[in-house]
Amino acid sequence: MDVRSLGGGILVAEDEALIGAMLEDALGDAGYRILGPFDRVATARAIAEIEDIDAAILDVRLDGEFVFPVAEALLARDIPFMFTSGTDGREIPAAYRAAPIVAKPYRLTDVTAALDQLLQARRRA
Repeated sequence: MDVRSLGGGILVAEDEALIGAMLEDALGDAGYRILGPFDRVATARAIAEIEDIDAAILDVRLDGEFVFPVAEALLARDIPFMFTSGTDGREIPAAYRAAPIVAKPYRLTDVTAALDQLLQARRRA
């Protein structure tokens, strides 16, 4: 098991291919096992409901559709997640506002720092 893993993987839901590939490479290099990136809400939700997941990175919109059904599936399983968004986050429903938001464009260090915090909190829980 790698240093950053709790035994599962990191679900990545991102519809911009370049950003998804960049996340996949950077997080893989940092020692995370990656699930995705998935560019459709239905696919990401199906994975969120069944796979062994430590945490998730969710772009607020996937191909124009809000990612909140994926967030709901993760919440139901007590899996922490963070959002990435090119907006100010006002579209995020109150039920999900406790999740960290990393604004696009972002530095990969911002994403990995937020992800590390999610995993540390989960380890303590």
